[in-house]
Amino acid sequence: MTTSSPVASQKTNQRNKTLQTILYFAAFITLGITSSAYGPTLPELSANTGVSLKTLAWLFTGSSIGYMLGSLIAGQLYDRIKPHLVITIALFVVAGITALVPTLSIFWLLLAVTVISGFAGGSVDVGGNTLLVWVHREKVGPFMNALHFFFGVGATLSPAIIAFVRNRTDGITWAYWTLALIMLPVAFLASGVKSPTSVAEDHSAAEQKGKLNYLLVFAIMLFFFLYVGSEIGFGAWIFTYATKLELANETAASLMTSAFWGALTLGRLVAIPIAAKVRPRYILLGDTLGCLLSIAVILIWPGSVTALWIGACGLGFAMASMFPTMMTMAESRLTLTGRVTSLFFLGVSLGSMSLPWLMGQLIDSQGPRSLIYIVLTGVSLILGVYALLMALSKNTGAAAGQGKW
Repeated sequence: MTTSSPVASQKTNQRNKTLQTILYFAAFITLGITSSAYGPTLPELSANTGVSLKTLAWLFTGSSIGYMLGSLIAGQLYDRIKPHLVITIALFVVAGITALVPTLSIFWLLLAVTVISGFAGGSVDVGGNTLLVWVHREKVGPFMNALHFFFGVGATLSPAIIAFVRNRTDGITWAYWTLALIMLPVAFLASGVKSPTSVAEDHSAAEQKGKLNYLLVFAIMLFFFLYVGSEIGFGAWIFTYATKLELANETAASLMTSAFWGALTLGRLVAIPIAAKVRPRYILLGDTLGCLLSIAVILIWPGSVTALWIGACGLGFAMASMFPTMMTMAESRLTLTGRVTSLFFLGVSLGSMSLPWLMGQLIDSQGPRSLIYIVLTGVSLILGVYALLMALSKNTGAAAGQGKW
């Protein structure tokens, strides 16, 4: 009994890790679904509520406000109560709101439920990123890329499902209901999986990484602000960009949106083995330069639908591993409690709130090409943040005896 007990315990721990990892991957599929659902359905939502696209852009702001509050509050809860209870409730809320969206004809009511959905989505997002680190600790790199790969799976499937169901039902109601039904099994799974142990309980890890470096936290927050705002904004407005410039019809523009998220998904799949062998700093620099090159293709040939397809797919592929790479870099310098991760997601929510909203305002007033210039500005600033992070790495990393970026 004494010799077999440790073996049995090890098997149980491994089984729990496997189930936990599967849960977070599945939860991120639902996040991807919700993140890319609005873009291809904006014209129908505009018709349902009787408001302009400029007014409808407030949905992104409302979702991000809810997301910000959800990530901040949930970040505290993950450190205090059973984390999977938080995720279970949040997933059920997301599924319920998704089913409600196409039935609402009053804009302010649609905005209100979008805020609630954003709150729940933020809770799931900060939870998945935090808890995956708790499960895999210093080996989290490939798993983090896989986690965000599954976000891309959901974001790729969503526009394709919407286009498929819309063409067969002549509307978006059943499309949203189909998405909601896909989410429900994940919520039930969350209720039956054991929660992981917080990394804050590993005192040796906390001591090794030292006190919280607020300048480093701010730099990472700024990175997430720029990156997520650019990614979500491009994914949300590329449909409108393509149709307004008459480069594609609604079906083709939906597929282009899906292709952007599909390229992002493929990029994260490719990044999984790369993350196990290549230092994060090189991955992040290559991603940023790839983004700039993709944007350049669209700007050089603005009237070419081929260039738009190449640029959109290239941008998605280049953006793919930026978020998980930064989370891996943060894990090597900071003890990622729920509170610390929630600060990162404050940057995420502010970026997803402000940049897509700004894109909507400028597309309406200045024309659709504004989208590309905003994304170009965002990626250029990311390059500056990268330089700041490298300077901080030289000043703090070696002195603290931490691993290289």
